[in-house]
Amino acid sequence: MSKISLLYPQAESPEAEGGVPAYRRMSEVTAHDLGLESICRKLTPKEAEQNMILRVMSELTDDPRVAKYRGDVFADIYAHTAMRNELLGILDKINFLRDYGTFKREYEETASIWDLLHRLDDMMDYIRCVEAIQKCLSREELRSQGLRDLLGYVDGIYSDNGFAQLREDILALRADTSNLKSVTVGINLNERFEACGIGLISVNNRPFTKSGVISNFCERIAARDAVQDGNEWKENYKFHPFGAAPERAGATLQKVALMGNPLALGIAGVPKGDAAEDMTSYMDRVTNHMLAIVVRRLKEVLNRYVSVTITDITDLIPEFIYYIRWAEYIEGLRARGFVFCQASIAPEAEEERIMRAQGLYNLKLASALENGGQIVPNDLFFDEEHRVYLLTGANRGGKTTITQAVGLLFVLAQGGIFVPAQAFSFHPVDGIYTHFPADEDKTMDLGRLGEECSRFRELYQSCTGRSLLLLNETFSTTSFEEGYYIARDSVRAILKKGVRTIYNTHMHKLALDLEEMNRDAENGRAASLTVKTEEGRRSFKVELAPPQGMSFAHDIAVKYGVTYEMLIN
Repeated sequence: MSKISLLYPQAESPEAEGGVPAYRRMSEVTAHDLGLESICRKLTPKEAEQNMILRVMSELTDDPRVAKYRGDVFADIYAHTAMRNELLGILDKINFLRDYGTFKREYEETASIWDLLHRLDDMMDYIRCVEAIQKCLSREELRSQGLRDLLGYVDGIYSDNGFAQLREDILALRADTSNLKSVTVGINLNERFEACGIGLISVNNRPFTKSGVISNFCERIAARDAVQDGNEWKENYKFHPFGAAPERAGATLQKVALMGNPLALGIAGVPKGDAAEDMTSYMDRVTNHMLAIVVRRLKEVLNRYVSVTITDITDLIPEFIYYIRWAEYIEGLRARGFVFCQASIAPEAEEERIMRAQGLYNLKLASALENGGQIVPNDLFFDEEHRVYLLTGANRGGKTTITQAVGLLFVLAQGGIFVPAQAFSFHPVDGIYTHFPADEDKTMDLGRLGEECSRFRELYQSCTGRSLLLLNETFSTTSFEEGYYIARDSVRAILKKGVRTIYNTHMHKLALDLEEMNRDAENGRAASLTVKTEEGRRSFKVELAPPQGMSFAHDIAVKYGVTYEMLIN
């Protein structure tokens, strides 16, 4: 039976080869630029889970099957709250068995009876967990291929490992061992009334009680006429447990009785140096003799099922956690009025590098706001006529927020998670690359412009026509004229590859020269996108329009009274 994954259809892991989709791992720089680290910290306080979720989100492939597979699984898990909560509890139990149970140790023929019984208990707990997963998944109307396959996979685990027969064997074995309630032993005494020998008389299916089989030994031995003539069994024997006896010669044996648990067989209060200290070894031999049949039966059962492994299910726990943490987070945001939708894959017949987003917003920004009414949504699309956007607008007008939001849309959609938008259809990207301002300490060797050029060249060489490139104020660390010429050549090169790109820049002249740059474009065209201003106020809305640089500056000048006319009058 082949293994199953809830993240990779047909268990297509990122490391697999031979016809399997190729996965590109997003760089740590890009994850940081998009704010993924801070978002993952919102999902869970556990660092291990944060790292796991970030790793999954960072593995990208442009194969639409993967995005659809994940999206359908997430939709099922999100829709069935009771199911996911129940599954989480079951998986916690399985995780505990994996970490602290006997499954981590190799089965050994020389294992003690305690180890054998404990391993049997763990097997029974595991069987119950697998049965609970079967019941949980069977109870719901599941639409996703991933969860339907999982149900079949769990059924296969149950049948392939012979769990039905194992359950019967464990119950039968437990019924046998539960009948071991007590043991009757005979003790020989020497002339000083010291125990010098012990033998097994019978194994009993009922425990001794306070008024059981043998009369008080101490009282009997004190009365001469009460000593039993011979050692034949008498029906009127009574049992009285011995309490603490006074310290005196001959009072060496305080208690010899097996109550309830066969493993508790032993001697209490045997003074060192006394001949009775050999009683311990005698009792060990009695125990071994008594339990020989039980041990043999335990080993027979375990030998038949020694191949049972708990990793079949535990390997899926991180994948479940990935979906469940996202479902919990989005539920919380929806309760505060934020809008989410399931992404859809654009038809293959269409040009293969499109994106249509209605009402999109930045997820990182949403997590910092109290309610959805504070969000300004936007519409944006990529197609052949809008392959590259030159995004301009006022400082602090939301250009970086929009740029980051588009990158997060692709990351979430390709991770199968609902996206922050009213509607979203797309063709997946094979990688996401960002060029945001670098920290000062990273520019010491090359200088800021040299560092920008070197990093951009590296990103450009890594991109393909199916990638997403997000540029934030690239080439802005030099004079306007120098930066403009470098930026213009870079945009022309991007258009030649056809990379979906948002270039957030303050160089309005770049957006005014679109006609010249589009003249030689081979794989799409560039368009001007600007953040609107209304009477000098930032609206945080974007529109397809020429740069508003001059008009916006005039509005600001009027607002603060620094036009020529206002200054001299």
